[in-house]
Amino acid sequence: MGFLDALRGRSQPVRANLDALFALPSAAVTLETAAGLVSSGNAGICWKPPASQSAEDVQREITELLGIGDAGDASSTTPAASLPTMTQQEDSYGYRWLLLEDPAIDDLVTRVHMVNTSLTEAGWGPQLLCSVFSFVPGPEAGPEQKSIFLVYLYKRGTFYPFAPLGGEKRDTENELRVRSVLGSDLPVEADLSRWFPLWDLPVA
Repeated sequence: MGFLDALRGRSQPVRANLDALFALPSAAVTLETAAGLVSSGNAGICWKPPASQSAEDVQREITELLGIGDAGDASSTTPAASLPTMTQQEDSYGYRWLLLEDPAIDDLVTRVHMVNTSLTEAGWGPQLLCSVFSFVPGPEAGPEQKSIFLVYLYKRGTFYPFAPLGGEKRDTENELRVRSVLGSDLPVEADLSRWFPLWDLPVA
């Protein structure tokens, strides 16, 4: 079983609490104050395409469901200004990503929540794996501080920090330091074996 397959859960998964995502803006303030880390404005939602559908059919269904398309598409009934900036991408492991951008962390979280909720209500809940938010060193960060990702486990309702170093290496010391900084601001995953590495992560 692959590391992202494990995120899907095989027995009695905890019911997802999407509202836990709204704790992230407050945690972002803590990260900036204590570690000099700020949101890059980028996030991603990872999901596993159903085996019974072709990649083209799945992409078309998701595109229609979420209203992804050109802002000037006359067939869209949703005002372009209300649509998230969102693209689709497939990683080298065959997992699909919906990539979102918004410079304001509050709005970014709201849009990630909206997409997760829309997919869940459309019956895609079993396919959702995780949501990922990128944080980078800001002006107040020390020279030793590196970028970090906060990963929300859809099936667990918890977060964990992930700090890739390049290749298939990770900075576990940085991850544990960020966990300590976050304290009780976020529901951090207590089981370290579930801090899955997300190699080939397309979120900037």
